[in-house]
Amino acid sequence: MKPALLTLLLATAAAAGSLTFRQSAFAPNPEGWTAWSARPETAPRTYVDTVRYRGEAGSLAISGNSNSAEHGGWERTLPGVEPGAWYRLTAYYRATGVHAETWQVVARLDWRQTDGRRAGQPDYAYRATREGDWTRLELEAPAPEKADAATIQLYLSNAPQGVVWWDDLALEAIPAPAPRKAVLAAINLRPQSTRSAAESVRQFIETIEQAVRQKTDVILLPEGITVVGTGKSYADVAEPVPGPTTARLGEVARKRGSYIVAGIYEREGQAVYNTAVLIDRTGALAGKYRKVYLPREEVERGLTPGNEYPVFRTDFGSVGMMICYDVFYPDPAHALAAQGAEVILMPIWGGDQTLGKARAIENRIFLATSGYDYPTYVMDPDGEVLSLAQQQGQAAITTIDLNRRYTHPHLGDMRGRRMKEQRVDVKSPLPGLP
Repeated sequence: MKPALLTLLLATAAAAGSLTFRQSAFAPNPEGWTAWSARPETAPRTYVDTVRYRGEAGSLAISGNSNSAEHGGWERTLPGVEPGAWYRLTAYYRATGVHAETWQVVARLDWRQTDGRRAGQPDYAYRATREGDWTRLELEAPAPEKADAATIQLYLSNAPQGVVWWDDLALEAIPAPAPRKAVLAAINLRPQSTRSAAESVRQFIETIEQAVRQKTDVILLPEGITVVGTGKSYADVAEPVPGPTTARLGEVARKRGSYIVAGIYEREGQAVYNTAVLIDRTGALAGKYRKVYLPREEVERGLTPGNEYPVFRTDFGSVGMMICYDVFYPDPAHALAAQGAEVILMPIWGGDQTLGKARAIENRIFLATSGYDYPTYVMDPDGEVLSLAQQQGQAAITTIDLNRRYTHPHLGDMRGRRMKEQRVDVKSPLPGLP
């Protein structure tokens, strides 16, 4: 974009109180852009590359310049920001020689006051989409109180042999997102002396009818609903998925127009899995998750572990599932959040409540649990219990807003920040080996 046209665009946007900025086809010494680094010793090499670009000739390039301490890149401050208004940042990049793009390649908005001081905490563009050789980063966020301007920051960090090219940048005002409500219900029930999987399942279905009177988006049942109270082994009650239990739950889901999640035991060939099934509103099987972390007790009783953390896109949002012992380890919840899960639905027998709270807080995600020796609740990303079912036969029911931002007063939006700062590239040593 030619400097004169860009200046006109910015002036018009500022006058209208609605910022609109787009830029590509960068020329050498691009107007308005400056190079930045915390110290001269860590400064990268910044230049305009007229050979590598996405559309028209010219991209903003950053080179690690053979410096392992390198950190920095390009910045541009745009006026015309309104406090509380929402903005979308879009940036495309292409990188080479970068070991971990998740944290080494950064696009963010640093909100500023008129005097240049920071207004609130920066927001990170962590949602990424590959488009050929280029990656599209996107961020949607509200301007903090007192913000008058936004600084677009494009960085490369600690990549001595790396180069990143930035192109097709945009920052524009957007409407504030409407609330995105979902009603969650988690069942507190532990059947006793039922002697059969069918009877235990019947009692869960009966409790749903009695305890969940209202329209819900999800109904969550505990772990192992086909074995609890039966006195049988895992293998005794194992069944195919889909199978008889998913069919019975499907009837309830279809009748109520609700998703249902429940823990059962799945047989496939010689293997028996501790599985959580997701039934959709039509009664069809929408997906399943096989418990990855099996405690010794389950391994010794013949179960086989799963090996993936699937995320499912529902009509109200994205959900992932964990089962019981998974809560003792950080990677299941992180893997689900990294793939875009907004809610974790966790059937559980018993476990550590502190770790459950930690999983919600560290991943800034809603957590719903249905347990026997563990509370049945719905928890928000701050670790606050929104609804708790304390008595047998009760349901923890609450409405959550999946578009609400949960921010830390000093650290900002930790959902996006953790996604960009977590060092998934640093491998942990094998346990027990020096």
